[in-house]
Amino acid sequence: MGNIKDIIKKAAGLTSGTTVGLGNEINRSEWLRNVLQQVPAGSRLLDAGAGEQPYRPFCSHLHYVSQDIGEYDGKGEVGLQTERWDFGKLDIVSDIASIPEPDGAFDAILCSEVIEHIPDPVRVFGEFSRLLRPGGHLILTAPFCSLTHFAPNHFCTGFSRFFYEYHLDANGFELSELSYNGNYFGYLAQELLRLNSVAQKYTASPLSRSERIRINKLLKTIERLDGADSGSRELLCYGIHIHARKR
Repeated sequence: MGNIKDIIKKAAGLTSGTTVGLGNEINRSEWLRNVLQQVPAGSRLLDAGAGEQPYRPFCSHLHYVSQDIGEYDGKGEVGLQTERWDFGKLDIVSDIASIPEPDGAFDAILCSEVIEHIPDPVRVFGEFSRLLRPGGHLILTAPFCSLTHFAPNHFCTGFSRFFYEYHLDANGFELSELSYNGNYFGYLAQELLRLNSVAQKYTASPLSRSERIRINKLLKTIERLDGADSGSRELLCYGIHIHARKR
């Protein structure tokens, strides 16, 4: 974790000593690790939109099946891109809304940071409902708010709790857990940490030393407010984590 934080801060040119704004990926990975451990050993799990399969190590006790359309190459001219991308060996290459498996084929489905890249995410909920046996687990994460990334396959900037409560219920799911990743202050800090790289790309004018010093001071103020937070996640956060069961 320390290495990830150091890399982000080095790229941003910031040295405030704060940790606010650095939790997005770390929090999500820890939540997924804990929830996946709740899935009984030997269960058949579909990692839908598996990408580079970063959470496969959390599924060593499960019969893991990876699926992706397998088209992204890391390159693009719009927004944030990864430059490189390696799907590895996928078990299923298909449209996520039409997966060639029979009804009730899986005990659990993992879908992490995917549905913002789907033109019709509600249709995907219907497909997940079809693929899960009754009582099966749906483990899903997606942004509450995000910058343009993986374009042109970026169709939604994010989803609120009300989206999940309505559409999961309508597709036969009962929520077991809905949790927020981060809050308003953490999100602001995340974007301040990204400011230097965005300025370099879109203005050809990196932050000056005095500007970085001022941002470091602001990050300390944001960290103080983050420590006193009592519910700003309802306004803004990194994302929402869902654990639901098929009725």
